Amino acid sequence: MELCMTTTFPDVSISTERLVLRPFERADIPAHIEMMNDELVTAWTSVPHPYTRRDAEEWVSRIAPAEREKGRGIAFAVTEFLTQRLVGVIRLRNTNWHALATEAAYVTAPWARGEGYATESVLAVAQWLFRDQKFERIELRTAADNTASQQVAQKIGCISEGVLRNAWIARTRTEDGGWTDIRTDLIVWGLLPEDLEGVAEQLADTSGYASYTDWR
Repeated sequence: MELCMTTTFPDVSISTERLVLRPFERADIPAHIEMMNDELVTAWTSVPHPYTRRDAEEWVSRIAPAEREKGRGIAFAVTEFLTQRLVGVIRLRNTNWHALATEAAYVTAPWARGEGYATESVLAVAQWLFRDQKFERIELRTAADNTASQQVAQKIGCISEGVLRNAWIARTRTEDGGWTDIRTDLIVWGLLPEDLEGVAEQLADTSGYASYTDWR
């Protein structure tokens, strides 16, 4: 019989030069609602639409904390260091504590796109996972046409490992302005500790920001 080890991630915050990744707070609810009702978030994720205050309150008070407490993963609110403004979300899920592997998913607020925030925050979480938590694998899954998400995976050193055909239900606009479900492929990306070698330095040279500074 396979031995199953269940544990939890520590309740931490992770800092980079520009960002703080921390647990969600009730003060995040208005910005979280606005972010989750963005068209690209609606199109590429499975969040409820429209995303209501009740949905946000459920996320902040129950769903996000339970990810860590029940050992499934951890959810971070990504905020700007200087303004404290909510930049996005990073969620680790489907964590396998025996294999030391987890899946990462991320969302960025519309106003914060194009600044490299998603890349910076996912890289910081990857470094924390590999160096501090001794994990051996991170997996990302991106919809076939979600090029922005794929670019984040590529920038942090992920390797494309294959395609899960017809594996995801995305959403697209209809002629009357509503939304309808469409099936799409998922690209599977894998990241191992050795894949990170030199990535932070390369990103710092090209984008002007550094990797993590600390976690606590």
